[in-house]
Amino acid sequence: MSRVWEILKKFKDKCGFHGWRTSENEDWIEANEQYHNFLCTRNIHPSSFKKIVSNRKCIVREGLSYRVVDASYTAWLFSETPSESLVRTVFENPDFAERIALYDISPLLEGKNLCIRLNNTDSHVFQEFERFLRNELKVKLKRFPFFKTEIVENHAVEEVA
Repeated sequence: MSRVWEILKKFKDKCGFHGWRTSENEDWIEANEQYHNFLCTRNIHPSSFKKIVSNRKCIVREGLSYRVVDASYTAWLFSETPSESLVRTVFENPDFAERIALYDISPLLEGKNLCIRLNNTDSHVFQEFERFLRNELKVKLKRFPFFKTEIVENHAVEEVA
């Protein structure tokens, strides 16, 4: 996980050039009065994931005190490939898809210059994060592959190919 924190720290260092506020100890970036939260994890159960993304809370430290704010967007950085069920949860829920981005950085941690992503948000911070991965770290970004089964008119149909 130290590599994940290193990547995020380097990105946060670049955010100052955009006039965005960052936290030294927490993984959020404030841009245009919106909080963009980064959560790093190895793995998470889909039911826990749903509870966390439904909550939308982010802790902001101000001096010696803390306050809780609503995160407009959340990026999940996975050090292990997330389950199909979890990816499907974001993919099939328009409210989640508009504000949640998933990044599988496990290939990057294995020495490959590859990151698998699902980002349908309009977050300028996440777009800049992807530019940072491509331009600064020379990482190739790919979308999560199509699911083994696709939902067609509420019926599961096996994918052909």
